[in-house]
Amino acid sequence: MPRQSRRRLLSAAVASAGALAGCLDLAVGDGVDETNTTVALDTVASGFSAPTAVAFRPGDDRPYVVDQPGRVYRVDDGRPNVVADLRDRVVDVGGGYTERGLLGLAFHPSGRRAYVRYSAPRRDGTPEGYSHTFVLSEFPVVGAGALDRTNERTLLEIPQPQSNHNAGDLAFGPDGYLYVAVGDGGGGGDSGTGHVEDWYDANAGGNGQDVTENHLGGILRIDVDVESEDAPYGVPDDNPLVDRDGLDEHYAWGLRNPWRLSFDDDRLLAADVGQNRYEEVNVVERGGNYGWNVREGRHCFDAEDCPTETPDGDPLTDPVLEYSHDEGVAVVGGYVYRGDAIPDLQGRYVFGDWQQRLFVADPGDDQWTMESLPTAESFDRYLLAFGEDHDGELYVATDGDTSPGGDSGQLAKLVAEDGRGSDSDDGTDGDTDDGPTTAGTSTAGDATTTADDSTTDVDGTTPDADATIDDDGTTDAPADSTPGFGVLATFLAGVGALAERRRRQR
Repeated sequence: MPRQSRRRLLSAAVASAGALAGCLDLAVGDGVDETNTTVALDTVASGFSAPTAVAFRPGDDRPYVVDQPGRVYRVDDGRPNVVADLRDRVVDVGGGYTERGLLGLAFHPSGRRAYVRYSAPRRDGTPEGYSHTFVLSEFPVVGAGALDRTNERTLLEIPQPQSNHNAGDLAFGPDGYLYVAVGDGGGGGDSGTGHVEDWYDANAGGNGQDVTENHLGGILRIDVDVESEDAPYGVPDDNPLVDRDGLDEHYAWGLRNPWRLSFDDDRLLAADVGQNRYEEVNVVERGGNYGWNVREGRHCFDAEDCPTETPDGDPLTDPVLEYSHDEGVAVVGGYVYRGDAIPDLQGRYVFGDWQQRLFVADPGDDQWTMESLPTAESFDRYLLAFGEDHDGELYVATDGDTSPGGDSGQLAKLVAEDGRGSDSDDGTDGDTDDGPTTAGTSTAGDATTTADDSTTDVDGTTPDADATIDDDGTTDAPADSTPGFGVLATFLAGVGALAERRRRQR
């Protein structure tokens, strides 16, 4: 279906769904100017269900892809090979639109441990009637890059009252601490079951504005290299609520559904999915309060007037960038481009929207400017995540439909318009194999990876249940070779499926 026809279909559908979405004036339009740079998407691997995150292990140039139903893949020469199968621990995501599942992955700076964020069935301590349990776990990395699922260590569990607004991204900062994105608990307006009362009386609920009752609605910061008396991790002494009223793990709050984090040197960037009208990107500071559910973007949420600070005088910090739902429905955070393949993008923030759009912004002080980023071929895929390799080059994870039930997920590398089909740093040549395989059928052969001066062969076998990790990160066993987008996005998922069916009929 042509781009304009698809947008007319979306606009008409949204207008007819005003009662459901609460946003009669919304449409996906062309109001943002296009930048002069055109990029191409060079396919690295395909056959995923719904790739929700992309990570790179220190010392390893191959991308690791998180697939929403519960598997982690490493891409070897264009073929995704399973390095962790956690489907027995993740909720059943089914075949329709859902925001639960396997959502985040970050490797320890040493390369010896991996940290995984997933949605588990309700565990002890999660109240009856809640949707599921947020789980953050640590896995040893064995051999040449497999996650040893037999030695999972759960670090954090958070009861999730509703099924959406799960965030789930993980990132190690330059300080060596792990940053964990946590949504507000789901539902609309930060209210309903599992949403506590806060200081703002104009809107009910408010996990985003509460830092004492739960860990929902912000970004946590923990030290995974130590243990405390009360938890299998430490809390940095300079976290903003240490020795103050509130849960010590909080680093920043006032967020609805921070979908993807990234660091640019010591600057933390977080995209936050909006409710009905505005999407935003924030530069996150220690102790920052980003306004939800008092404000949505730079505007009052569900009120004509609203405060710009808390009763204690702490400011509600506006985003550095926002766009309205004339331009998209759910922001997907990216990275400031530091690679060499696309010189015109250097120093610019590359991000996008789930509803099949790429953007680029010029970082500034309080307000950034943004443009649409054109692609050499029509970009008609649902955007889920970005990844950054060790050279600063960017990867784009997309899905061909709106659910994790198929195999239309792809990982592509962002390249210059005339750079398609060139040899990629990950060993691919733009052509992909026959889709994901389970470890044991890897075609990687004699591929090797190095972390902390430990080099091991990839032989594609499964980690032994009794594997032990030596001090240098090697093992004596063989090596194993979506996003909280609210009512509108849920509705548009059905619209997108309809558009796809019509496209295939043409």
